[in-house]
Amino acid sequence: MIKIDPSTFQFLKKLSINNNREWFSEHKDLYTRVKTNFESFVQELINNLSEYDRTLHGIEARSCIFRINRDTRFSDDKSPYKTNLGALIIKGGRKNIHRFAGYYIHVEPGESLTAGGAYIPPSEWLTAIREKIIDNPAEFLQITENREFTRKFGGIEGDKLKRVPKGFNPDHPFAELIKYKSYLVSRSYTDRDVISQDFFESVLEDFLAIKPLNDFLNSCY
Repeated sequence: MIKIDPSTFQFLKKLSINNNREWFSEHKDLYTRVKTNFESFVQELINNLSEYDRTLHGIEARSCIFRINRDTRFSDDKSPYKTNLGALIIKGGRKNIHRFAGYYIHVEPGESLTAGGAYIPPSEWLTAIREKIIDNPAEFLQITENREFTRKFGGIEGDKLKRVPKGFNPDHPFAELIKYKSYLVSRSYTDRDVISQDFFESVLEDFLAIKPLNDFLNSCY
């Protein structure tokens, strides 16, 4: 069974201390090994997940993995590199982050997690999600209040409006559910979890548990 190589955390920890191009260039071989291992891990996830989610057929890991280079144009922090590895498994790859609900894996010392759902959906899609929740709350709650779902993720996360969005009844019994600006779930993992032999199966199980939520959200588009 494929696993995350322990050298991944060694590299990321050192990078966080030496976040500059000179150090990165000197350790490019180590980064290449870490990147190749992560890409293989993500590709195996895609291969397994696509058996259950047909929208992922033919997707390649490289289209899902985020670049390690940071965009510093509008940031006070000019550190050139991210100190994490991340991949968004989604129809069309990571570029569709705001177009579809997907599956996300994040590897970072002390901050690793799996996640899924719709991240900052555009207004038309967000309105459609809210309308479907109001029109059919039982379907949404059947997903989000499922025992296994809540055990893994707790519940829906994301920034919320202070008030019910315009056009919706503020007195509706499920009004709180439509205040979200994103519909996300996540589950944290320790560094030891991530490099364990069981991590792949845990991530795959998380993503399969997220699939009904993604199906609900994507059906609104």
